[in-house]
Amino acid sequence: MLGEQIGEVTGQITGTRVLPDQGAGPMVEVSWQTSGTLLGAHIVSALATSVSVTRPDGTLFGDGQGIAWTDQDEVVTWRGQGVGHFTGHGTAQSWRGALYYQTTSQRLAQLNGIAGVYEFEIDQNGKTTDKVYEWK
Repeated sequence: MLGEQIGEVTGQITGTRVLPDQGAGPMVEVSWQTSGTLLGAHIVSALATSVSVTRPDGTLFGDGQGIAWTDQDEVVTWRGQGVGHFTGHGTAQSWRGALYYQTTSQRLAQLNGIAGVYEFEIDQNGKTTDKVYEWK
């Protein structure tokens, strides 16, 4: 069951790189930087990178990881996977998937035991928005 929203960040794509096709389809590596909130903590900066594969039907499958720093110098890392598609506006994309967190922060320790589900959007100018909900 979808639970409470636990985070929201906005940002910008900072790098894109085409990788060699290893037989599964065209592969693209994308990096982005964001800021926002996670469990009420202010995320000063977050960096993430994912690799996506374009499937024969045009959908995308991605695998990524990231790191975030809060305004109290706490660190949160995550791993995630998801599926996406192009929205018809240049390289704009819409993604849905799951995230798994790790942190030593006492304030954010709840993240260690949950799965987050996300809605991630990239517009035609590389602006990103990401909403994360606890999956109960």
